Amino acid sequence: MGNKLLYSDVQKYINANLTTDLHSLLLKKSPFSEVSMQEIVQQIKGKQVAKKKFPFLLKEGIIFPPQLNLEQASSEKTALYKSEILKGKKFIDLTSGFGIDAYYLSKNFDEVTLVEQNAELLAIVENNWVVLDRKARFINQKLEDFLNENDEKFDVIYLDPARRDNNKNKVFLLEDLSPDILQIQKKLISISDEVVIKLSPLIDLKYLVSVLQNISRIDIIAWKNDVKEIVVFLSSKESEEIICNCVNLESEESTFTYKFGEEENAHSEYAEPEQFLYIPNNSILKAGIFNLISERFNLKKLHPNTHLYTSNEKLEDFSGRILEVEIIDSKQIKKKSQFNIISKNYPLKPEEIKKKYGLKDGGDHYLIFTQSKKGKIILKSV
Repeated sequence: MGNKLLYSDVQKYINANLTTDLHSLLLKKSPFSEVSMQEIVQQIKGKQVAKKKFPFLLKEGIIFPPQLNLEQASSEKTALYKSEILKGKKFIDLTSGFGIDAYYLSKNFDEVTLVEQNAELLAIVENNWVVLDRKARFINQKLEDFLNENDEKFDVIYLDPARRDNNKNKVFLLEDLSPDILQIQKKLISISDEVVIKLSPLIDLKYLVSVLQNISRIDIIAWKNDVKEIVVFLSSKESEEIICNCVNLESEESTFTYKFGEEENAHSEYAEPEQFLYIPNNSILKAGIFNLISERFNLKKLHPNTHLYTSNEKLEDFSGRILEVEIIDSKQIKKKSQFNIISKNYPLKPEEIKKKYGLKDGGDHYLIFTQSKKGKIILKSV
């Protein structure tokens, strides 16, 4: 498949149709006898995704896999973040998929092994690594079979389990993933000092801690305030503490680090809105450390269920957005005004608020519809 897709006339046709409507393309007959229109469209989709997600692959000779593999593949940004953490001599990716994480992590290891049960996908990755001048040992085998036969030890094992069931529905619990992490976790720890598992951003952290053994670290990774993945680190050495990192890539915000369980003993003070309003980034909101944020930054919370914070003096080093605000009355809102709308612990959603007050979206100022302990309030950024 790869060789035919890389013929110069096929590549020329693909590059000439990068902005063409893909549905209309699929209705056409392929101009090439040995390459189907479905294969061509797959490559166009791949280049479109790569432009945003992994632009380093936009070079001659690269082949792209089907849509599902593109969806689960890590972005270049999150892969680069992980590559700054993991180093050693021997690295193995047991579920290599499209190999984005493995590519970036491979820079830090002398020996790299990629295991993938999908032979066609592995062939694509092998082709791409030749183009990228990166070496590895490629093994086409089911993860479970590899583990049963393996007698090697590795410095780092990496896994990105498939998050779809047999009916292609999304799944999140570890026992529903492929492979079932709960069944193989002991085996993994026995052949590596460090096991790193990429998981869905929707997975619950308390659930993770309750079912996984030997967790040493959890990273909640957001990119431009959009939580992309949860990465769990298992260690062969028992640890009394689990270090958690809330990361917001492509922002100027510092990483917020805490110990799992700290939230249980943290307490918030409450106040009506003061001069500055603090909106935690989404990696922190995912962590659910609402009282710890109040305590650690010495900020007051508006309401137990309103995860907004306030102070009279501006705190510069906050993991989120800071707005200078004033309380306004709904009568002060002029129709057709332009605002960015935020709704937190408020009965109406942003779209409903825009409709109710006849507002336009965007601009430089914010309207925050929320609730303090005294009741519903509207804040305007100044």
